[in-house]
Amino acid sequence: MSDETASRPGTRRGPYAKSAHRRAEIVASATSVFSTRGYRGGSLREIAKQLDLSLTTVVHHFPSKSALLVAVLESADSAHTDSFQVDSQKEGVAYAVLQYVRRNVDRPEMLRLLALMAAESSASDHPAHEWFRHRYELTIGMLAIAVRRDQEEGRISNARDSRGIAESLVALWDGLQLQWLIDPHRDIVATMTAALKDLLGPHALPDA
Repeated sequence: MSDETASRPGTRRGPYAKSAHRRAEIVASATSVFSTRGYRGGSLREIAKQLDLSLTTVVHHFPSKSALLVAVLESADSAHTDSFQVDSQKEGVAYAVLQYVRRNVDRPEMLRLLALMAAESSASDHPAHEWFRHRYELTIGMLAIAVRRDQEEGRISNARDSRGIAESLVALWDGLQLQWLIDPHRDIVATMTAALKDLLGPHALPDA
């Protein structure tokens, strides 16, 4: 291998690749621990033990438990945002929500973590309190824009304020998600489809 190939931009090798891999391992372990025990019940020591690492190694990558929690939440929440934007612009917000639901049923551990952390972070002194507050604000804002666009294009017959509808959509998804996590035999896609038609109108979905 030439020196030119080895130094090509974008090629991660040596300690950089190892460091990224180790961080990913720690985030994955923390996801499991926090989703099982909650943030306050989990510990960096338990995460280190699960990976057969020293506590010093974990702290080297994440200097505090709260820093690790933010990394875990960002990892759990990062998937599918771009796809949602594209789907909502092309087919409407109801279609985009259903596609998001279909993708998320394959990652119950991540959904369980988000649901658990959201409940815990309702306490103002929780390390993730501001993260979730900001996340809800961004999500509702993004949905409100998509709802308003669908109202203008005639996809949504509900004439309520677009932000109010967006807030109802978030509450609907959070509630149905929690019911599904408790009872995975529920058909969450069918339930969400019916709920979206009730909230947005019978023509909100492309095949409706």
